[in-house]
Amino acid sequence: MRLVLLSALLLAGCAAPKPLPILGQVPPFQLTAQTGQPFDSHSLDGHIWVANFIYTTCPGPCPMMSSQMRRLQLSTTPDISLVSFTVDPQHDTPSVLAEYAKHFTADPARWHFLTGEPRRLNDLGLHAFKLNSVDGSLTHSTRFVLVDGARRIRGYYISSDDGFMPRLLHDIRQLEREKS
Repeated sequence: MRLVLLSALLLAGCAAPKPLPILGQVPPFQLTAQTGQPFDSHSLDGHIWVANFIYTTCPGPCPMMSSQMRRLQLSTTPDISLVSFTVDPQHDTPSVLAEYAKHFTADPARWHFLTGEPRRLNDLGLHAFKLNSVDGSLTHSTRFVLVDGARRIRGYYISSDDGFMPRLLHDIRQLEREKS
């Protein structure tokens, strides 16, 4: 009896983790990166990425969220991309975003700060990511979004939750294992 129970416990420990849910689909998009160059979402295809919405003059959560993105940059492999969308495209021009990126020592090869037409950003924030509008009010979600290489949303993480970073890193590693 004990042998059967021990075998069952060992087998349960070897079971593959439950796949992350598919919570939505991010459509293809074209915006402008902090370099001033066009940014096409197809450059993210095949890569796991984490997205958030910020603005550079934010006196509240944005600096903390950008620090957390910096931590993700340091805690993940170069294959993982990071994407910060502005909710203030009138102010956050490519040069402003480039200075902001420099402040957080963002690796431009993998952490993209994006701006563009308010209508496009609004469509992404509201309809694709289901987080917030980009309507000039500067209100936005403090969630991070995990996206797989097929642009499918696989997780939402509230950046103010204590355990969000370990959960996000765990889920990134799970997607990396699924990918290989």
